[in-house]
Amino acid sequence: MNGIPNEERQRLGALLDTAPQTEVMGMIPQFSRAEIYNIAAAPAAVPAELGISVFNMERGVHLAELGDFLETCPGMQPFDVILANELDDGCVRSGGKDTARELARRLGLNYVFGLEFIELVNGADPKGFHGNAIFSRFPIKRAQIVRLPEQYNWYFDRQRRIGGRLAILAELDVGGRPLGVGTIHLENRTHGPGRQAQLETVLRAAEEMFPHMPVALGGDLNTNTFDGRDTDAIGEIAADPALQRRCLEDVAAWEGCLPAATAMGYTLEPQKPILTRRKPLPGGGHLDLRLDWLLLRGLTASSSRTISTAREDCGFAKPGSALASFQGAELSDHNAIWASCRLDG
Repeated sequence: MNGIPNEERQRLGALLDTAPQTEVMGMIPQFSRAEIYNIAAAPAAVPAELGISVFNMERGVHLAELGDFLETCPGMQPFDVILANELDDGCVRSGGKDTARELARRLGLNYVFGLEFIELVNGADPKGFHGNAIFSRFPIKRAQIVRLPEQYNWYFDRQRRIGGRLAILAELDVGGRPLGVGTIHLENRTHGPGRQAQLETVLRAAEEMFPHMPVALGGDLNTNTFDGRDTDAIGEIAADPALQRRCLEDVAAWEGCLPAATAMGYTLEPQKPILTRRKPLPGGGHLDLRLDWLLLRGLTASSSRTISTAREDCGFAKPGSALASFQGAELSDHNAIWASCRLDG
């Protein structure tokens, strides 16, 4: 994806002081592009079940370690489709790399990338692009960006960015059979009704793009059970074990996006209430949250699991690898989700 010089990025960002986000984004064609890269040969055979994973990679900052993790973690095998969130392209914090392209080349996967934000804080960023991707062993026939209703303007945040949340929908050719897939990133700095409005936008778009197809949608739905801007609520939940249980066990009662998906025929994975994100707390420790989901329709998960990305759980790392030498606490602040999925019928 072609970059934009920093001077022009800053000029466009400054327009947001007076102009709506949609107007400024409309001046930047990269925001509407789903860039497809079919760089891998189609598999000789289609497996009886597909390994589909959901993984928020936290900007791809630990890129070499993430590659090792995907290649060697037994719990991530096989990875036929990866619905990924938070991948940088041209950001200093992640080495200036196109992290989606680097991972796709290393793993031998096709991919499609969509731009979520243009970062403005660090003028030294070569591009400052940040977005989501779908990785696939199978050819990607077509793809589209679905821009979600704005629930928070990140230009006025300390992170200062142009853009907003999105989904990428893509049709895969699985041995001659179509499969609709989508990666989704909902807003954390809003409440349950805001996320419900965003997911319903994705579900309607999937209905139009994938008629009569099996569909797998997934990603970081940010189902906190609270408004991520409400620091008082976060403190109350962190101090109350009963309230903490709602973040793992009673999410659907607080997050209308989940029952909205099941009402349209999707099943939710993983079904067990397991944490997928460790949210750091100001006083130390973290809050266990269940944010990452796989939504299936026309597919059945014969098994699913959540895979820890904490360093102490990476004992499978090969000696001498970047992952074996990793000294950080975690590869990502999200765990990964994996499911073995059978196409119905």
